[in-house]
Amino acid sequence: MLDTLDAAAVRRWCASGLAALQRHQGEIDDLNVYPVPDGDTGTNLVLTLTSAQQALAMDLDTVADGAATPHGHALRLMARGALLGARGNSGVILSQILRGFADALATTPTVGGPELATALRAATSAAYAAVARPVEGTVLTVVAAAAGAAEQADSEQLPVVAREAAGAAAQALARTPEQLPALARAGVVDAGGRGLCLLLDALVEVITGESPERPGLPAPTAARSVPPPATAARETGSPEYAYEVQFLLDAEPEAVARLRDTLDALGDSLVVVGDEDTWQVHVHVNDVGAAIEAGVVAGRPYQISVTRFADQRPPAPAPVSDGRAAVVVAAGAGIAELFAGEGAVVVPGNPSTGELLEAVLGTGAAQVVVLPNDPDAQAVANQVAEEAHRAGVKVSVVPTRSPVQALAALAVRDPRRHFEDDVIAMAEAAGACRYAEVCHAGRDALTVAGPCRTGDVLALVEGEVHLIGTDLIDTCVALVDGMLGGGGEMVTLLVGADAPDGLTDAVCTHITRRWPFVEVQTYPGGQPRYPLLVGVE
Repeated sequence: MLDTLDAAAVRRWCASGLAALQRHQGEIDDLNVYPVPDGDTGTNLVLTLTSAQQALAMDLDTVADGAATPHGHALRLMARGALLGARGNSGVILSQILRGFADALATTPTVGGPELATALRAATSAAYAAVARPVEGTVLTVVAAAAGAAEQADSEQLPVVAREAAGAAAQALARTPEQLPALARAGVVDAGGRGLCLLLDALVEVITGESPERPGLPAPTAARSVPPPATAARETGSPEYAYEVQFLLDAEPEAVARLRDTLDALGDSLVVVGDEDTWQVHVHVNDVGAAIEAGVVAGRPYQISVTRFADQRPPAPAPVSDGRAAVVVAAGAGIAELFAGEGAVVVPGNPSTGELLEAVLGTGAAQVVVLPNDPDAQAVANQVAEEAHRAGVKVSVVPTRSPVQALAALAVRDPRRHFEDDVIAMAEAAGACRYAEVCHAGRDALTVAGPCRTGDVLALVEGEVHLIGTDLIDTCVALVDGMLGGGGEMVTLLVGADAPDGLTDAVCTHITRRWPFVEVQTYPGGQPRYPLLVGVE
């Protein structure tokens, strides 16, 4: 039984929380509001906390004079690692919860009951501040319930406050379907809130030595393995250099300044970002050993990765002469090729904050527009904009929710306009493009269009299920008719990797016959899970 939360306990909490998320990863992924088989909340939380644990893999006893306490230093490392590795909306919110927690406890001599309550309230404030339009019945409600119970416990004892907070969070999670009708229709609780409850239970276990019993919660499923990152394609820099070296670094700012000079002489595409304690380093070199040795001289490098560039590389983006660039998130080889052809830097789908930040800073541009193409990636992009600002780069996020909207935005980009005016024009073009997607249901569920069964064809218009069918082509045709019935001059079709032969021809033939004055553009998108993406302008 712990009376206070020390640095060793923080390390154990992170490891225990990560293990719990890994055990329940599949279960959390399956907590989808709609039966679309693309749930990744569990995966995103696991990847985010994995990054936090890797950041903790340094010497926690080395704290500069006048800096945070050992436990505060550990919590800040944990929060910073989570931020750099945050994936999706759930990962970003989790990183902000950890940041609020760390900020509140950074300089406190001991962490007892009152201090834990204060930290949970700060975590709640940070989580709400991270969301533009907070919605109750989500992880926000769960963390707020934990903070409220911790304050009401009014106890000096750390175990008492921790138990009260975790118990209230579990009760709030169980009530989330009462607050969000979409959760009630699907018969599930909030996925992000479920993940937070696991973390709070892990904290209770670390403090008390006992694992809380939560009757009525879903049974854990087998842990899913997290796929390794794909081989990196060269987005910037000269083909003269064969290797990409990346690592996190614990070093003083003066040592980092010398490191920049050393690495700049060794290669190109050098990016070094961070704060007073932790830095992320990226460079293209031929002498891998010399690059890593430079990191050792500067401080303590860790989470080192070395990638050899593939012999076949995608086309380099068009040069930006006015100091501007566009960075686009894309899932699918065909979609990525389309964006690269428009002069954009392409980042694979579901990027972490660190990956997207690296792409933004790697453009070398002073003004960058980011097109996330997904609500989860938008949360990451918003964090990247804040991080890039500290590095002197202005980033504007155009809130595209589909690749077809990004294509419409890039089509109106004009470097002759002021940057702010250009961003407004791109946002207006994206907003004028209605988008839809077609997929197969991954489970039986009740949707706003009625009940569906596993394997049914679902047509979603701007995120909502509008049509449920049994034949893919018939459903796609009905979807296009419904969208064009509200007006439209051009239809864009992005064909998925698993689309059957004849799908494109059938839809195009129907449009030509039924809507003869509508222009149709089709591209092989290669996106997973969605045989067809549709845009109507």
